[in-house]
Amino acid sequence: MGSVSPKKITECIRCGTCCLKGGPVIHHEDKKILCAGHIGYQHLVTIRKGEPVLNPLTGKLESSQKELIKVIGKGEDWSCFFYNKEDSSCKIYAHRLLECRLLKCWDTAELVSAIGKNTINRTDIINPDDPIRQIIETHEKKCPCEEIENLILTLSKESDKSETLQKLTEFVHKDMAVRHYAFSELGLKTDFELFIFGRPLSKLLSDRGITVRLKK
Repeated sequence: MGSVSPKKITECIRCGTCCLKGGPVIHHEDKKILCAGHIGYQHLVTIRKGEPVLNPLTGKLESSQKELIKVIGKGEDWSCFFYNKEDSSCKIYAHRLLECRLLKCWDTAELVSAIGKNTINRTDIINPDDPIRQIIETHEKKCPCEEIENLILTLSKESDKSETLQKLTEFVHKDMAVRHYAFSELGLKTDFELFIFGRPLSKLLSDRGITVRLKK
C-alpha cells in the first residue's frame, strides 16, 4: 500500500508555528497601529545595527545591516508577545502588523518581498524634542555594536583573551551606566528599556558563552 500524501495547506490552520518563531519587524506602514495605541514601546525591542539576528531568508544568524524594531518575545524565547498559546490566537489580530498580514506559510512570496524594506528605527517613533533621543545617541557612541562584535570575533581567535575581555567588560559597564542614568535621572520606565537601548550587552555576551566580571 502506498503512503498517504499529507494534505496541502492552503489557509491558516492556527498551528502557531509562525508566532512561536518570533514577533514581526515593524515597518513604516505599521506606524498607524502604534499611534493608535494598539502596540506600545513596552512591546518592542530594538535590534541594533551590527547585532546578530536570524536572517529569515537564509535561516542563518547574521549581523543586522541596519537598526530594526521587533515585537518582543516571551520569557527566554522569541515567541511573539501577542501570541496566546492556550487557543493559538493573536491578542491584536484585528490590528496585526504588516508582516503578520502578509505571512502565508503555504505561499511566502508576499512576505519575502517585504522583508527588510521600509522598516522603521527608533527615531521614527520618538518625538523630536524627547530628551531620550540624546541618550540613545550617547549610548550608540559609548557602546557601538559593530565595534563590540569585532571584539567578540577577535576573542574567538586569541589564545590570551584577557585584554579583549577587559575591553568588553568596559563596554558592559558603559552600557549599564547609560541605562541607569536614563532610569534614575530621566525617569525612563524600565518597561521601555528593550526598545530604547536594545538588549543589555551583558545578556548578549552571555548568550554567546562569554562571561565578564563586573566591578562591585
